[in-house]
Amino acid sequence: MSRKPVSTETPATPDGAGSTTEPVGAGSPAPDGWRKVPILVVALTALLVAMLTAFALPAINSGPHKVPIAVAGPDAAAVKIAGQLEKAKPGGFRIRTLPDARAARERIDDRDIYGAVVVGATPGAKPEVLIATTASPTIATTLRTLARALDPATADSGVVVRDLHPPMADDPNAIGLSAGALPLVLGGYLAAAAIVTLLRDPAQRAATAFGFSIAGGFALTALLQYGFGVTNGNYALTSLAVTFSTAATCWTIMGLSALLGGAGLALGATMMIFLGNPLSGLAAGPEWLPTPWGTFGQFLPPGAGGTLLRSTAFFDGSGSTRALIVLSGWLLGGLALFVLGSRRQAAPGAAAPAPEREPEPTLGKS
Repeated sequence: MSRKPVSTETPATPDGAGSTTEPVGAGSPAPDGWRKVPILVVALTALLVAMLTAFALPAINSGPHKVPIAVAGPDAAAVKIAGQLEKAKPGGFRIRTLPDARAARERIDDRDIYGAVVVGATPGAKPEVLIATTASPTIATTLRTLARALDPATADSGVVVRDLHPPMADDPNAIGLSAGALPLVLGGYLAAAAIVTLLRDPAQRAATAFGFSIAGGFALTALLQYGFGVTNGNYALTSLAVTFSTAATCWTIMGLSALLGGAGLALGATMMIFLGNPLSGLAAGPEWLPTPWGTFGQFLPPGAGGTLLRSTAFFDGSGSTRALIVLSGWLLGGLALFVLGSRRQAAPGAAAPAPEREPEPTLGKS
């Protein structure tokens, strides 16, 4: 009995065409991926341009813009000095008159003004310039420069300049505090991004956010005060200020993420890093930025947090009322968004989307 040989030919289809199966994408790139290439190139280039604009434009157009200062002394002499200051820097200062040097010192201590010119009560007496370097080293330097032009007759001997709040010995240029601005902003943002990425339970996220804000606030202040020697204020008060600023940033990002997902993280990065950091005014003061960007920056967490940090580190908290109100609004808003987003995710109808099915191999047409 002979066996029929097994055929190895491809079975014919009803219309006589052979059928073959090829792996999907074999030998040719995915068209969808190539379509994304020019989009990504344009988007990333636009992002780079936006970053450069956000950080460079305020610096290029920086300078005194209605910086609050005072002239203290007899009315006639005060008016004369105020006119000289306005002529030297048109629109650069917002000048108020005060009765005497004591009132000027109080306004500087309260952070109502950055400096003052005290006119001598007796004819021929040289004016005295009061500054506060730790309030703004840039504005203090500007006032020092203007002091030499206040009384040309006494230019050789120089006008007396008194620094009521001088910098620390370890930070003679008073720039150490401004160096902490970017870590303060990035720390809160990166912490929030890590928390929402690594943790899923809302209670765990909340506990981590509160714990990080407290630990980070006290650790950063300890480094600034005892490690770098750039501050000498009340350690506990300054630490609480940093904690509050960090918490406001962290909870804002977490709230946006809970409500909007990845889009919330992108929106938070825009507010905190692209706008908030360059417009914070921590290095020179918000009045050194173009109008109205300096004022706008004070209503974002980085600007308000920087003002609160400087006020507590050098002025025992004076001048921090608006910053506290702004940060409280961001913190409470972030908490509200976080609760709302967490409840929405936990709702019965908000089940996690089913995993996508893998495409089945495509057979040749018959």
